[in-house]
Amino acid sequence: MHIFAALALAVFLSCTAVAHVVLPAYFRTLVPAWIPAPSIIVAVSAVAELAVAGLLFFPATRGAGGWAAVVLLASFQVSHLDAARHTRTAVRFLDTRPGVAARIVVNAAYLVWAGVVATASC
Repeated sequence: MHIFAALALAVFLSCTAVAHVVLPAYFRTLVPAWIPAPSIIVAVSAVAELAVAGLLFFPATRGAGGWAAVVLLASFQVSHLDAARHTRTAVRFLDTRPGVAARIVVNAAYLVWAGVVATASC
C-alpha cells in the first residue's frame, strides 16, 4: 500500500508542477504579498515539486522523497495561513473564511499523506 501511496504522491506532485507552469498567474495569487518575487517563487515551487516527485518514483530515494514532500507541503501551508488574515476583503471563494479553512485542511491532509509515505519508506 505504501508503494501505491508514494507513486500516487509522485504523480500528484508532477501534475501540480505542470499546473504551476501552465497556470502561473493563479499560483502567483497564492504567494503572500510580503514574499518578494512571486513569479520566481512559483517557478521554484514547480521545480521543487518535480524534484521531490523524482525522488518518490524510485525505491532507493523514496524515504528522502517523502520527507522532502513533508517539508515542501509544510512550506505551502504558509500561503494558506497567510490568507486567513485577509478573509474580510476576499472576492474569490478560496479566499473567504470557509475557503481558507478548506485550503488549510486539504493541505494538512497532503502533509499526512507525505508523512505516511516518509515513515513507511524508511
